[in-house]
Amino acid sequence: MIDYGKKNLLGIGINAVDYESAVSRIIQAAENSQPLGVSALAVHGVMTGVFDREQCFRLNQLELVVPDGQPVRWGLNWLYRLKLPDRVYGPNLTLKVCEAAAQAGLGLYLFGSQPRTLAKLQQQLAQRFPNLVISGSCPSRFRQLTDIEKQDVIQQIKESGAQITLVGIGCPRQEVWAFEFREALSMPVLAVGAAFAFHAGELAQAPSWMQARGLEWLYRLFREPIRLWRRYLLLNPAYLTLLCLQKLGIVTLKVERGIPPTKDLLYG
Repeated sequence: MIDYGKKNLLGIGINAVDYESAVSRIIQAAENSQPLGVSALAVHGVMTGVFDREQCFRLNQLELVVPDGQPVRWGLNWLYRLKLPDRVYGPNLTLKVCEAAAQAGLGLYLFGSQPRTLAKLQQQLAQRFPNLVISGSCPSRFRQLTDIEKQDVIQQIKESGAQITLVGIGCPRQEVWAFEFREALSMPVLAVGAAFAFHAGELAQAPSWMQARGLEWLYRLFREPIRLWRRYLLLNPAYLTLLCLQKLGIVTLKVERGIPPTKDLLYG
């Protein structure tokens, strides 16, 4: 089990942990009904906090932010001379949490995506983890929620009996959701990105050799160039530039640079 604590990566506190440590912390919080905001951040997620000080604040309030992308893991290892052997990839973390939850008898709630995707996802998870309890699910409305709707979502999740909530509404909306809901739910809230679509069989993952070499972004760019070209062709060079500047001590973005949001966004 590896846990080097939180490290400042471009002003975002990233937990330098492995899968075992992350899953252990999530299960422990679930068993004790403790709020735990969890996000698996790749370069895009980190950069949302670099360019948006309110998002920087939100990310740094989450209790467990793991290095989803290989470039994020490499950055931590380079800056702090760590020896993280692998990233903590959101879709894999999702499966490991499901396995641990099934063993511990903890119920999951699935929030986000579309009804069809949720149905396929539940079917696939049930086949893979026969003892897994899926206490409930709710598709995304693909818009901002009202205050009343937020309270309805909180009540629905609590009444389901779930002890862990998985959120798949895309970055950065899901990190905002985890920030805004985790205290009221008093349970781990995991922002898991495209894990819903991957494990439902609706979205193909990059080959393992591309993932290991940090080239997953290239695979996704090839498949969705119109939607993703700005994310990767602009943010990736900016990330590398700022990383080098932090390593050289020329620029150091502090985690304290974030500012509290002026209002809740209530994505849902």
